[in-house]
Amino acid sequence: MPDTADLLARRARLLGPAYRLFYDEPFHPVRGEGVWLFDAAGTPWLDAYNNVVPLGHARPEVVQAIARQAAVLNTHTRYLHDGILDYAERLLATMPAALGHATFTCTGSEANDLAMRIATAHTGGTGLIVTRFAYHGVTAAIACASPSLGQFVRIGEHVRLVDAPAGGDAEAGRRFADGVRAAIADLQAHGLQPAALLVDTVFSSDGIFTGPAGLLGEAVDAIRAAGGVFIADEVQPGFGRTGEAFWGFARHGVVPDIVTLGKPMGNGHPVAGLAVRPEVMQAFGKACRYFNTFGGNPVSMAAAAAVLDVIQQHDLQRNALHVGAYLRERLAALGQRHALVGEVRGAGLFIGVELVTDRATRAPATAQAAQVVNGLRQRQVLLSATGPQAHVLKIRPPLVFTREHADLLVERLDSVLAGLAA
Repeated sequence: MPDTADLLARRARLLGPAYRLFYDEPFHPVRGEGVWLFDAAGTPWLDAYNNVVPLGHARPEVVQAIARQAAVLNTHTRYLHDGILDYAERLLATMPAALGHATFTCTGSEANDLAMRIATAHTGGTGLIVTRFAYHGVTAAIACASPSLGQFVRIGEHVRLVDAPAGGDAEAGRRFADGVRAAIADLQAHGLQPAALLVDTVFSSDGIFTGPAGLLGEAVDAIRAAGGVFIADEVQPGFGRTGEAFWGFARHGVVPDIVTLGKPMGNGHPVAGLAVRPEVMQAFGKACRYFNTFGGNPVSMAAAAAVLDVIQQHDLQRNALHVGAYLRERLAALGQRHALVGEVRGAGLFIGVELVTDRATRAPATAQAAQVVNGLRQRQVLLSATGPQAHVLKIRPPLVFTREHADLLVERLDSVLAGLAA
């Protein structure tokens, strides 16, 4: 096997400067199985971050479904094929009945890009409201509404930023709605018609804010009153991850106008898409011809169907609910021993651990969070940090995570935190 220095040199030469790697010491997995990644020496690493594979790495049912379909037929959506229809029926059955159409892409970025095209055609507006540190994708139309990309992107003149609903108290929803109303007023003051409010329904890039349940309702009412639509970005929280519901928006008692999907949809296979109210899709459908060479192809649909099979047959949503609650309880207990742990929040197996240097002021422990992430990497546990100050540990393991895996994660986090204190 080539050594790390050789790989880094080749990467820089062949891929250029835009790509980024995790960790101070880059990680080189060569194989995956379940919740584990393995390096060349066969050392197992606990994957507590990768929601691209909700069923775990190399899930046999998905691998076999891809191979079977690839051995028979793989074309595009301009020929008839029952696979895309079968999957669309099953996908839409997991959502409110008002969401009657499905459209497929390859990535979540494409799905959010398409959602905005649909919203613009339906409303006649262009104004877009997102949270202050959101991430929604990498296309030109969506990167300009992804402020978490930081210095690498310029926020669009038609985009307004609002604070995520932090705090978790009963007034969080009202504060968020007030921000949305102010953004609507500012768009209108500049002659821009609001087209959409687009939010990741667990606010993962903003620092993971999941409560209280129902907090989105007032903001959704506000954007609709202004003639816009609500787009629920489920690329990260969807497919049962929050435990309490199959989709993050369902925890808040709202029915979106458009739902965008991505990362976990194919368990690593690049498949994504959206669900939309038929009346919202009508104007776009009349004016535009949508075609995506690879979106919705038979192999992608086979992979996506296998993912739904496993989630439903093995009740992984329930597993996320129970293991997630257990993990949050154990993580919160660390706060009794380590002053660095400020708050543990989340839903199901989407968890944030906020690290602070002062619990009274909640001053972000950004440097320490980086040390924790890299310290865990040295102890064969993989996760990351999120939020504007990168001080919230982001934990979103495969949905097949067990209590034993949770115990291992907590024990090694405890060790890293103790080392920092020493």
